[in-house]
Amino acid sequence: MPFEIEKKLVIAVSSSSLFDLSESHKIYEDKGLEEYKKHQEKNIDIILEKGVAFPFIRRFLNINKLYPEQSPVEVVLLSKNSPETGLRVFRSIKHYELDITRAAFMSGESPYEYIPSFNASLFLSTNPDDVQSAIDKNYPAGLVLHSSCNDENDTELRIAFDFDGVIADDESESVYKNSGLEAFYAHELANNLIPHQPGLLADLCKKLSKMQRLESIQEKSKPSYEKILKISIVTARNAPAHERVITTLKKLGISPDHIFFLGGMDKNRILDVLKPHIFFDDQLSHLQPSDKNIPMVHIPFGIANKKI
Repeated sequence: MPFEIEKKLVIAVSSSSLFDLSESHKIYEDKGLEEYKKHQEKNIDIILEKGVAFPFIRRFLNINKLYPEQSPVEVVLLSKNSPETGLRVFRSIKHYELDITRAAFMSGESPYEYIPSFNASLFLSTNPDDVQSAIDKNYPAGLVLHSSCNDENDTELRIAFDFDGVIADDESESVYKNSGLEAFYAHELANNLIPHQPGLLADLCKKLSKMQRLESIQEKSKPSYEKILKISIVTARNAPAHERVITTLKKLGISPDHIFFLGGMDKNRILDVLKPHIFFDDQLSHLQPSDKNIPMVHIPFGIANKKI
């Protein structure tokens, strides 16, 4: 029997994150809402091109193919479109055979307030105001940055997270910003056995780790089974500030496949090799990919995003 939505790992996604709506958006900006509606209705049978988040979402939904009886994950569409213009989006969803059935069409209003209604552990959007409004309410949201969409025909899902301000709160970043590197190291050493408070994407990462444990069971029962989900943490921290990261992850029940302690190195040196299907970071300066095919998501949370 399928999991109820309260027990599922749910990701909410905007239409413009899932599909390339740049042409439609330009019509909206240049000619207004009515012309935008006419354009969508006129082109209702023209399939939309894949958007930045498409490769991530497609692979995420593949988890249900491993567990068809339970279907433990779900994607919900949260859209500013009207129900009428949303028809084109759903026809494109059907074309690409994405198992997305739940949606909220808000006819121009922001949908972010419905993130908890759908039990979503993440809301992906290309609208910075919607994302910031969600985060101001402590909802888990990320701004999908522009990049190319290179959706190879495979099933592996690689997800990479920054640590501070993403999985953990911004307590330690605040110490670093306000008092400098030496004070940061001293603070982390003094608190190395005290886990951080969870960050906005901690719940997402925890639930992904549960999916990994289900895959580990499959591996033991089926020697030929190949895991599809890989979780990596890519942090600017290094020793001696690494121990508190491990303490926090252990407390949260998160067991990543890889952790990279970079000590301030350019994260692209790792991301270009790792090639995640999505990377979450709270600092825009870390989201300047040298490989334009890596989807980047900004989490505008905490002291790293406070305007001076």
